[in-house]
Amino acid sequence: MEAVSLWFSTHWQEAVEGLTATFITDGRWVWFVSGLKNTLIISLFSVLLGLVLGLAVALFRLSKSRILKAVGSVYVDIIRCTPTMVQLLIIYFIIFAPVPIPKIVVGIIAFGINSGAYIAEIVRGGILSVNKGQTEAGRSLGLTTAQTMLFIIIPQAVKNILPALVNEFIVLIKETAVIGMIDNIDLVGAAKKVQSRTYDYFWPLISIALIYFIVIKTLSVLLGRLEARLRQSDAR
Repeated sequence: MEAVSLWFSTHWQEAVEGLTATFITDGRWVWFVSGLKNTLIISLFSVLLGLVLGLAVALFRLSKSRILKAVGSVYVDIIRCTPTMVQLLIIYFIIFAPVPIPKIVVGIIAFGINSGAYIAEIVRGGILSVNKGQTEAGRSLGLTTAQTMLFIIIPQAVKNILPALVNEFIVLIKETAVIGMIDNIDLVGAAKKVQSRTYDYFWPLISIALIYFIVIKTLSVLLGRLEARLRQSDAR
């Protein structure tokens, strides 16, 4: 019994010392707060940029124009068939190399372009899920193809794709961890800063893993509630 108590006391003290060195010493908790803020900012604006690109590319791929279809298909294929990290490095070290642009903006652009390809497929699937009779009804009312798409098809498609879009945001939060390849501005960067001073990998990494878990679990719960409300509205 004394051995168990001694073991618990020793490890508890080590845990307290590790957490103190990770968060309290020199106000290092500020690094984690800043890293979380940057992670969420990059993720949110990347999804918004990806939504704009994705909608445009989805419409390209559904267009009757062979050129627009080809452009949309090439974009989706290139983005989906290359690693996110490689895309980030190309955009930072090649495309924006001569331009003094904030790294957080580079991250938003890189992840937005990446997200756009996946959102394009989500939007395209949502549009195709709407009954073709809706298009015919719009045309019979005298609406043009563009007006039918804008006022009838897309509003119905949004309801179908909203959970998938929220899920894309959740996935993007985890993917932004690779921004550490160009700068330590996110949660992983905060952990790296602490590691460079404490030479301890355990507590910084466990801490950011827990932070990621809490944020993503919270968003997952909210997504579950959103889906439940959508199902209820459909049942009415």
